Amino acid sequence: MIEDEDRKECDVWESAQDFLLLRHREEPEAGDPGLRLAQVRAEIEATGSYRHTREELVFGARVAWRNSNRCIGRLYWNSLRVRDHRDTADAGGIAREAAEHLRIAAGLGRIRPVITVFAPDRPSRPGPRIWNEQLIRYAGYARPGGTVTGDPRNTGITEAALRLGWPGGPGTAFDVLPLVVQGSGEQPQVFPLPRDAVREVPIVHPELEWLAEWGLRWYAVPAISNMCLEIGGVCYPAAPFNGWYMGTEIGARNLADRDRYDLLPRFAARLGLDTSTDRSLWKDRALVELNRAVLHSFDRAGATVTDHHTESRRFLAHIDREERRGRSVPADWSWIVPPISGSATGVFHRTFDNGQHSPAYVTHPQARALARGEPLLARRAV
Repeated sequence: MIEDEDRKECDVWESAQDFLLLRHREEPEAGDPGLRLAQVRAEIEATGSYRHTREELVFGARVAWRNSNRCIGRLYWNSLRVRDHRDTADAGGIAREAAEHLRIAAGLGRIRPVITVFAPDRPSRPGPRIWNEQLIRYAGYARPGGTVTGDPRNTGITEAALRLGWPGGPGTAFDVLPLVVQGSGEQPQVFPLPRDAVREVPIVHPELEWLAEWGLRWYAVPAISNMCLEIGGVCYPAAPFNGWYMGTEIGARNLADRDRYDLLPRFAARLGLDTSTDRSLWKDRALVELNRAVLHSFDRAGATVTDHHTESRRFLAHIDREERRGRSVPADWSWIVPPISGSATGVFHRTFDNGQHSPAYVTHPQARALARGEPLLARRAV
């Protein structure tokens, strides 16, 4: 046991050293790192971990976004607003600040990149967890016969919320889920999101007036909430963060994927397309119109959204900027290339280094299990 603890302290120290030296290389105004390194090493030896300064936390959170392999929208990584709530570890406080995060991010429509960082894991005490994949998600109610009302992706977290006492919503396809929060040393609890924290956009089409009758909508702020922010060997397990949507995330994935809302067959039929053969390209034609509807709807509502052609150009500009500064840009090609018209974008014709850099956002193994529908209450947070 002592050897294990020594090994963990050594790992934390090595990660801390790498991070602090990185920060002082990129922010030389921070001064000679020697004193800070000595302070951190002494703190790790005494407690097994250490506390970042406010400046270190801001730098680490922003660089974690810069290192996010699957994110195409990293051009503005240095504009991330960092909310420091590391002294908040209880479920109620986390739920309140998560709602405030959404209000700040949505603003008056112009979505702002924001992260809210709660208490970290400690050697003797795990930090809090937000078990929702995103702060805002729609419920998926499993029905007899294998059907789902709502979003099939969220049947696991919906089941967990119901078991924890959530009475459920009205049973529509777009019921907003409550937050499932596990405070440090606590059992998970459910917290309905206040209505003023959830900005939604009705989905309509610029020409197809009948689409408004379907009652489709989507939320404006995509805030990832089940990933650990890892900075220099310290894990912040509850650190929700958001950018803004690229339209294809909604129109070509959330609303179109067969294991999500699966709207393409219905949409194509309403357009009068021949769905009896793939050679009619009905899926492609329906996808374009559904994505036009998403972009039109967000613009109409005054909510920030970007299209895949613009975001691809911005990502290539990000690569050029980073390379001029002597930094490589890790990227997962399968996530960077948009899900429609991929070859019409510049990112399709590039190869990328998919190496893992630190600081980083890391998915909890338990969060993956919950997304697969495994029971939350059968597991303990670690």
